[in-house]
Parts: sequence; structure tokens; C-alpha cells
Amino acid sequence: MTVDRTADAGTGNSLDLTEVNGSAAASAQPGTAGTTAAPALEFRPGRWIANWDAENKEQWESGGRAIARRNLNWSIFAEFLGFVVWQLWSIVVVQLPAAGFTFSTSEIFWLISMPSLVGATLRIPYTFMVPRFGGRNWTIVSALLLLIPATGLALCVSNPETPFGVMLLVAALAGFGGGNFASSMANITFFYPAREKGWALGLNAAGGNMGAAVAQLAVPIVITLLAVGTVNLPLAGWMWVPFILIAAFGAWKYMDNLTSAKGDIAGSVAALKEPHLWIMALLYIGTFGSFIGFAGVFPKLIKDYFPAFSSIGIGTVALSLAFLGPLVGSLARPYGGRMADRMGGARMTVAAFAAMAVITLTMIWTLPLKNFWLFLVLFLMLFTASGFGNGATYRMIPVIFAISSRAARKGANSVATQRLASSALGLISAIGAYGGFVIPQVLNASNTATGSYTPAFYGFVGAYVLMLVVCWFFYIRNANRNAMGHV
Repeated sequence: MTVDRTADAGTGNSLDLTEVNGSAAASAQPGTAGTTAAPALEFRPGRWIANWDAENKEQWESGGRAIARRNLNWSIFAEFLGFVVWQLWSIVVVQLPAAGFTFSTSEIFWLISMPSLVGATLRIPYTFMVPRFGGRNWTIVSALLLLIPATGLALCVSNPETPFGVMLLVAALAGFGGGNFASSMANITFFYPAREKGWALGLNAAGGNMGAAVAQLAVPIVITLLAVGTVNLPLAGWMWVPFILIAAFGAWKYMDNLTSAKGDIAGSVAALKEPHLWIMALLYIGTFGSFIGFAGVFPKLIKDYFPAFSSIGIGTVALSLAFLGPLVGSLARPYGGRMADRMGGARMTVAAFAAMAVITLTMIWTLPLKNFWLFLVLFLMLFTASGFGNGATYRMIPVIFAISSRAARKGANSVATQRLASSALGLISAIGAYGGFVIPQVLNASNTATGSYTPAFYGFVGAYVLMLVVCWFFYIRNANRNAMGHV
């Protein structure tokens, strides 16, 4: 029995995966141990690099690390802007009445949820764009695509007569930002060796998630800075255009394409046939779906429950405290993975769902107190628990596919199970993002039917309990018997 060190894309930590079939991954990957002479890197026109082998230590130390780090830095910046654009409508919608718009609550929730629906869907094809066009080339294209929703938003909100259908279409285009996560993560995967892949992908993911918090902090300040008692709402879109152009230029000037980056459609098809993919996708909807869903509706919930605190005046600008939610959720994610390494990912995920259920119930029962600061603290705790859950569930996926997938049980070697796990990570991240659509729509349905969000929150509690039971049933109940106690 051998041990394979595989990186956890969601947490930045390496995981010890017990290889059931006894075939060492190192022997299956030339150059892993650094004993083979490093091939000379070939730099071709269009910033294409041939002969890239991150697992070859000689090549990695002699120049590969610097190239990978440069590409990672610009990837983080581009993905950060993707999350910014993806979340813009969650901030803008609460300002629409002040700009002269008269949309219904149901229409507002559609504007919040549509970017998540499109973004989650785009994550699947975006995963395969890097092998098809090159990581540098696709980063340029995907960054420039952000100009469409950013300028479209600016133009739409400048005229209160803009039809709702046009607004909804432009909100849907913000989904380009959500798709960027998948292509960015896929690209960075090819640049780093397994021993450092987790840390690199963890930085990339955290940088993207922070975009939601920064957007919710910066937009209210900028649109009120020179508006003198009103809002200059088009600036919510225009303010990001220079940064998007910088990201596209930086990708063009400093990033690279790798000839060795190959797509794995067959691996994705195989992963879809694994029951564990669908179980983990359900759990990830509960963790990441809650994070991105509540990030989208948090400004709206504050405005509806505590309108006096929707924006806090500081001098000539307005500040929304909604940014604190995605901020603490983003920061908690890597710590969730680290704690999962100690406790086991399944146990940490169960603990996260238990905390989310208890916190949500407490929030419901304390709403009659009409205490904004208590509401804020409880919601920040909910974001934190979801962040811990994000790290824990992502930590589980490589381990599960290494020791308990159908392929592993049939004797597949570690290279094959890692390929399945890599494909599963991309697909699960896409499915989980649909939570950003589901949560606003459930709240909308609850409000339409009963005039209150409370039934929806009770529904979320029930979902967390269900997911807790599912995680316990499949990954803890028979832990000792099936050797999955440390999943």
C-alpha cells in the first residue's frame, strides 16, 4: 500500500490519499522525482510554451516556478474582477428605487438570481476553453467579455424607462463573471506540480471570492461619493472598466499558453457516472450555494428588514455593511479545509451544516427583536459556517474518488482516480453555483406566497439538516468498515 500526495483545490492543503490498488503515482508520471533531465522549455510565437513539465523539479526550480507565479498573479486579478461583475446586480438592485425605477420585489429577485443561473451554467463549457484556446488567450477573451455586462449595466441604470426585459438580459450577461472561475482554475491546474497545486488553486479561489466582498464595499461608496444626496448609479458599471482593461492587457503581456494543457471530456463523462459526484454536488450546493446565494441577497434582506441600516452615511458617502458577509465567508474557506485535514472532511462538513441550521433558526427566532446588530452578527456567523463548509467539502472530493469511487473499487490506478477527481471538482463547482439562483428564488416564492421570508429560512434549515444526514450516512456511518474515517 502506497501513499499519494494530491492537492486539494479548494483549500490550498495537500492530502494524503491512500492508494488502494498499490500502484504509485510517482512511477506513472515521468519526471516526478526529478531524476529525468528537464526538457528545455520552448517559447513559441503567441506566448506558447512547449515541453512544460511542472513535476520535473529541475525545470521547475530553474524557471518554471517564476513563470507559474506570474500567470497565477494575473489569473487571480482577472478572476477577482469576474466575481465583481458577477455580484454587481446584488448591490445595484437596492439602489434602483433611488434612481427612479419601480420594479416589483419579484422582479428584483430575478435581477439578483439571473447572473448566478447563467454563471453556473457557463462554468461547464468554460472548463474546456483553456485546452482549446490556451490559458493566456482565454483569459484575455474572458476578461474582455466582462466589458459587456459592466457597460450594459451602466447604460441600463442611467434611464429609469429601461424595460425590465432589457435589464434582465443585461443581468444575465453578468454570468460571464461566474464562468471565469472554472477556466481560471483549470488554467492554473496545468502550471503547478501536485505538491504545490493546492496552495496555488486556494489562492486563486480566495482571490475570486474576495471580489464579491470588494464590490459590495466599493460600489455604494463610489456611487454616492459625488452625488450629493442621491446616487450616480451608472458608476457601478463604469468604475470597473479600467480595471477590466488592465486585466486583459496584463494577460496579453505577461501570461502564457501551454501546449501541454489538454482537455478531458472523457474524464468528465466518466465522473458524471460516479454516484459520489452527485452526492458531493448536493453537499456543495448547501455550502458554496449558500455562500454565493446569501452574498447576492444580503443587501436586499438588510434593506427589507432594517431599511435604516441599508446604507450608513459617513461624510458624503454611503457605506453598506453587506460586504462583511462575503468577506468573512471567503476568509473562512481555507481554514475550513485546514480543520478538515485534522477532523476529517466529512465530520467538518456535518459540523458546518449543523452550525448553519442552528444559526438560521436563531436568526428566525430573534427577528421579532428588530435588532439589526444581532441580525448582522448571526448572518456573519452563517457566512462563516458556509465558508468552513466550502473548504471541508472540497477537501473530501479527491479522497473519496481515490478510495471509494467505482473506478477505485474496480482497481483503477491513482492516475485514473486523480483524473476523475479533477473532472469532478470542476463539475461540482458548477453545480454548487446554482445555489446562487435557488436561494433568491426560494426567498422570492416565500415572500410572494406569504408576504414573509420566514418560511424560506425554515426551508433552508430543513435542507441543511437533510444534507447533514446525507453526509453522515454516506461518509461517517460506515467509516471504520470502509476505511473512510478520514474523508
